[in-house]
Amino acid sequence: MEIHFIDLTIFVVYLVIMLGIGFYFMKRNKSEEDYYVGGRSMSAGHIGLSVVATDVGGGFSIGLGGLGFMMGLSGSWMLFTGLLGAWISAVLLIPKVYPVAVKHNFLTFPQSLAFHYNKKVALVAGIISLIGYIGFTSSQILAGAKLASATFPSVSITDAILIMGVIAIVYTAVGGIKAVIYTDTIQWIILMAGLIGIGIPLGYIHIGGWDAIRATLPDSFLSLTEVTFVQFFNWLITIVPIWFVGMTLYQRIYACRDEKTAKKAWRIAGLFEWPVMAFMGIALGLFARVGYEQGMFTNIGFAPGTGLDAELGLPLFLRSILPVGLMGLMLSAYFSAIMSTADSCLMAASGNFSTDILSYFKRVKKYNTIKNSQVITLIIGVVAVLLATHMQNVLELMLYSYAFMVSGLLVPVLGTLMLKRPSAKAAMAAMISGGLTTLTLILMQVELPLGLDANFFGIAVSAIAFAIFQSASNTNKVVA
Repeated sequence: MEIHFIDLTIFVVYLVIMLGIGFYFMKRNKSEEDYYVGGRSMSAGHIGLSVVATDVGGGFSIGLGGLGFMMGLSGSWMLFTGLLGAWISAVLLIPKVYPVAVKHNFLTFPQSLAFHYNKKVALVAGIISLIGYIGFTSSQILAGAKLASATFPSVSITDAILIMGVIAIVYTAVGGIKAVIYTDTIQWIILMAGLIGIGIPLGYIHIGGWDAIRATLPDSFLSLTEVTFVQFFNWLITIVPIWFVGMTLYQRIYACRDEKTAKKAWRIAGLFEWPVMAFMGIALGLFARVGYEQGMFTNIGFAPGTGLDAELGLPLFLRSILPVGLMGLMLSAYFSAIMSTADSCLMAASGNFSTDILSYFKRVKKYNTIKNSQVITLIIGVVAVLLATHMQNVLELMLYSYAFMVSGLLVPVLGTLMLKRPSAKAAMAAMISGGLTTLTLILMQVELPLGLDANFFGIAVSAIAFAIFQSASNTNKVVA
């Protein structure tokens, strides 16, 4: 079944509107501060919705559907860690970071580390953050490709990756942070309207309601306790810390008009992550599993019992149940989630490269900064597309990107929050050892004890390295 031209028209109109908003704000960027932190004048509502739209974007939207398809309601605990991360960072991080950022006109996360340590630490942090956000951008492009391929059967995953990549790169290259934040707000509203008003009620009716769910799925799918401690712990140590090291989040802290606004935005974002988005995404994935077991996908090649990528379950379910017109709206809703994260991640990576890496080696002329950033965004986008063509699991790729950044950057950030004079050598040792440990364990596919995530061992190694070098630094100061 090919998508109807009415649905395709609705989807194309959506894309044109999003691009139009980007071009509208592009023309109003007059400085680096406008481009990267929106002139430091944004409201809590826009920032809060932008934060959750970025954090719970395409990867989590499609990934949550996959979790709901595989394990049911217990998958919602993944985003509970997002709520914890948002609220903890509102209490501990924002009061420490915001005043210094405003005073010194910071544009990026590594600049905060440069203030507490030195420029070399900021350079390494910028490189680690850049690598992480390239991976994260790839996960969003892959999420969009899976959705597009499931919706347009004639389009392969690889072709869809190329299509999504072009859209994401062009959209991001033309706008600054204001364009990203305002389009994020609109995209989140579209996503919520699509899920609440279209996807969930129609899906529930189509599969036969509660009785059909109970009759089709085992009781474990309807329980909130079917998640192991190790699985929840792995989510916890991977997702909570990202709120302390995410470049996209620091950009939004800096963009707020004051500290109170930033704290309020983070509280709003936490509540939208869990329970709002968590249970909506999981519920749709669960509905898709019911439809699959009922034989809903048989005529498109996926009869009950045949192999089906769990992350394709939700797109196939929506394609099967939605009538002409509503399919276009729902497709737009999911692409909203994907675009709202892809644009933020590309901008973060661009900021890391231009502000933290390129400027370390070479002075960038002020009048050419925005143009340079657009070119850098294009190049990074191409790299992200190439990476996406070699990955198959959206959630896996996203969590690996998270893990790499968290392992390298969490401990140095905690050092700035807990110590009066943290050591630059300690920070450098922690970043290099933590990031490399996690990356090595992932690439070598080492079987880890107790089923723990590689990120746990990366953070542990990072903390040990930091403690050793910090202790040595303190000893040297005492001797001196």
